[in-house]
Amino acid sequence: MHPNPAFRTAETARNIAFARDRAFGTLAMNGDDAPLTSHIPFLLSADGAEIELHLVRSNPIVAATKSPVPAVITCLGPDGYVSPDWYGVEDQVPTWNYVAVRIRGTLERLPQENLHPLLDRLSAHFEEQLPKSPWTSDKMSYGVMERMMRMIVPYRMRDLTIDGTWKLNQNKDDTVRMRAATHISQSLGVSLDDLSELMKSAK
Repeated sequence: MHPNPAFRTAETARNIAFARDRAFGTLAMNGDDAPLTSHIPFLLSADGAEIELHLVRSNPIVAATKSPVPAVITCLGPDGYVSPDWYGVEDQVPTWNYVAVRIRGTLERLPQENLHPLLDRLSAHFEEQLPKSPWTSDKMSYGVMERMMRMIVPYRMRDLTIDGTWKLNQNKDDTVRMRAATHISQSLGVSLDDLSELMKSAK
């Protein structure tokens, strides 16, 4: 996470809300030869105390988690390049603005009977945000869901520590930041309209 305290003023509740809404990130833990990573959807509880997730059985993290282990999930939001020309003042340098939340905790495998209700909660989280009748697992043909679940393993993370970086030019004057925010949609990055709006409301 960025060491500049100007970019790390978001309250815990805002970091939790961001991670809950994004619900996708990179899970990482130490491996024997190198870090192990996996890109996963997840469910973070409303109080930020617990994460539910699942991994395919062939994932190397599954073999490395016969007992609880320290792990981290990084959850990225909008990001983009900022040109010095956009500030309208001299002697500026390029930078990259972004939003990122990091969640540290203890990753542990759950009994297999936890998997089906976990998958139902996960799909419900995303389905309720779509403009249609929600998909539910009871729409699956008899036995198909059970066969597919044999290849998936349920997990949770507990003892969580959550922090975030909201790097949105808060270290610039308001007028300068607003100029850059107006131009950011022309930049290189992800979800740049979102990033522009976040920059305009940054504190």
